Amino acid sequence: MSADLRAFARDKVLIMSAPNGARRSHDDHPALPMTPAESARDAVALVEAGVSVLHLHVRDDNGRHTLDADRYRQSIEAIRESVGDELVIQVTTEAVGQYTSEQQMNMVRELKPEAVSVALREISPIDADERVATDFFAWMRDAYIWPQIILYSAEDVTRFDALRHRGVFADQSPFVMFVLGNYADSIAGTVADLDGLLAVTDPEAYPWAVCCFGQNENAVMLAATTRNGHVRLGFENNLVLPGGGVAPDNAALIREFTSASAASDRRVASATDVRTAFLNTSSTML
Repeated sequence: MSADLRAFARDKVLIMSAPNGARRSHDDHPALPMTPAESARDAVALVEAGVSVLHLHVRDDNGRHTLDADRYRQSIEAIRESVGDELVIQVTTEAVGQYTSEQQMNMVRELKPEAVSVALREISPIDADERVATDFFAWMRDAYIWPQIILYSAEDVTRFDALRHRGVFADQSPFVMFVLGNYADSIAGTVADLDGLLAVTDPEAYPWAVCCFGQNENAVMLAATTRNGHVRLGFENNLVLPGGGVAPDNAALIREFTSASAASDRRVASATDVRTAFLNTSSTML
């Protein structure tokens, strides 16, 4: 990782929020945003709480997960009308068992978002042609799209490192998201899970963040902060406040984190800080 990105990680913490995800609905929480208007309202509170990157999922007319580019455009337009450029909007390519890697990449090519998250095991399955992923990441670099690589396990991390060294990501220091726990089996992530993933890689080699399913979310975020990691909180992964009880909205989870981390030397990064570090420079590119 470049000296500039190391300095960024020491000095600033990047706060992302995943306000809805692909599976939860108003049945899980009435404040979970499902429509463009609800996402726009949520975005205002998130900016005020310190979020700089919004991890965006969109839904179809029946409330189901979709990768439809027009649906993304509608939500992005609504969010921009509410908060302007105060959020980096990161769209997801999550398959949820519905989309192939080709369909995921085609959506990104059609939409050309500012930022995108891609799960390594989905965008480039183990038996897939590596050249396809290499071409895709090179295209995103040339299109000034900021990718984030989603990793779920130690096996994912080990494979990511091998692909990184082979130049697949068109960047020697791509931004990584470690996912702890899971939704399907209601497994809560832990600090030990985070340390287990960091132990099989060099966490100084690239910028990384973490998200955590379940009630340990805040504790894991605070641990990541002491390890120069960045954080993602929100209803996609957790609905519960650190002290117990359901959070009234996404912003409440952010405020709990920023309050608990206030003594840290790392200040909260703004969207401008993020764009300068990750979107507007080529210092980490091959």
